[in-house]
Amino acid sequence: MTPQELVVRMLPPFGGWLALAALALPGGSPLRGAAVALFLAAGPGAAMVRVCAPALGERPAEGPVEHRDPDFARHSDLLERLMLVLFLSIGAVMLVATVLIATHAFSAQRVLLTLTLLTTLAAFCPPLRASPPRTTPRTPKGSAQ
Repeated sequence: MTPQELVVRMLPPFGGWLALAALALPGGSPLRGAAVALFLAAGPGAAMVRVCAPALGERPAEGPVEHRDPDFARHSDLLERLMLVLFLSIGAVMLVATVLIATHAFSAQRVLLTLTLLTTLAAFCPPLRASPPRTTPRTPKGSAQ
């Protein structure tokens, strides 16, 4: 692993720890709100997408029939990953908050701390391997062969 890969891998957990440190700022501080909102919107999802990146890149995007845009696959994959980062982060926030509410232990600091710990754990996970390509064609369900 190169130093650049290590820095990219550790950016989401660093954002979480930075957001936790920003809680020491006054309550109405825009810097505090920005740090926490940015981490909650992208941090956990970015760590999860990094773990799944090889499996996500296994099948490239299929472009429209006209093929007017030569960079369609690259742009489509980038948009897919950005949306996954956003929606996985929002899902993780909702899941952690729901669990803490159900256990009567909810507080914003606990949600942020739990997500930061989970993001740090995901940053240390190795990436998933892409499955090997199938050599035999799949038959549709219910068809006889």
